[in-house]
Amino acid sequence: MNLLQQWLPRGWRRMPALPEPVWRATVEAQPFLRNLSMPELKRLERLCRHFLLEKAFYGAHNLVVTDAMALSIAAQACLPLLHLPGPGQPDLQSKPWHSLDWYDDFVGIVVQPDAAVAKRKVTDASGVVHHYRETLAGEAMQGGPVMLSWAEVARAPWAAEAGSNVVIHEFVHKMDMRGTTRGQTADGAPDWSNACLGSLKGAPARAHWQATMNTAFEAFKEALNMSERFGADKPWLDAYGATQPGEFFAVTCEAYFVNRQRFEQEFPSLLALYDSFFKPEALNR
Repeated sequence: MNLLQQWLPRGWRRMPALPEPVWRATVEAQPFLRNLSMPELKRLERLCRHFLLEKAFYGAHNLVVTDAMALSIAAQACLPLLHLPGPGQPDLQSKPWHSLDWYDDFVGIVVQPDAAVAKRKVTDASGVVHHYRETLAGEAMQGGPVMLSWAEVARAPWAAEAGSNVVIHEFVHKMDMRGTTRGQTADGAPDWSNACLGSLKGAPARAHWQATMNTAFEAFKEALNMSERFGADKPWLDAYGATQPGEFFAVTCEAYFVNRQRFEQEFPSLLALYDSFFKPEALNR
């Protein structure tokens, strides 16, 4: 598609269809996509077409990002938006493609062949600067691109059993970061300037979200502590979720979207909370 189409308002674009064999293979590859209804798949496909037009993929270290790879990433990135109105939109029916506005602060997606090693530095309470290296399967940068390890992305069909998905993890971080332009922090509570939780709106909705999330977060940290110190069963989800509320949000969203049945067993309060945010249409029928 030419640049004119890229910069036209979404409602004015003439979007070419995705090649049916490639789209079918993308859906069939992921168990959490195969479970979607036909109307949901049609909406997801439309979101993917806009997403692929608006985002630019860059392969690092001579990695060639194929159309199939880009579509796989797009489908997983758009899954959290499937039933979600765009920020400031009253409902999904008004302008459904505005869901992509949740990702409007960046264009670039950098795909690494494998995990990336990033140089970090942190200053402790005494003012001493410590330098270290961190191995990353993905990273969402505030106001900047998303980085993904293709080796980790390719694991998605098998990682779903463990409630893991690196694409969803990084893209819900982007949703969480969106509120920083309004003075909010990326703390696991997405932009609430126009969002609703059932009958709750604005500040009351955010307060309910934070209270529910904090209870679940503390319980997760306690379960992890009991496992590490006293040999209790390990929590189902990645221990990285215990580092901070924003990471707990991202880690639990992975599981919510790729293994709903197990997620319901492990986090019933979060299932209801996430349904009220990510699936408001279903709750208002």
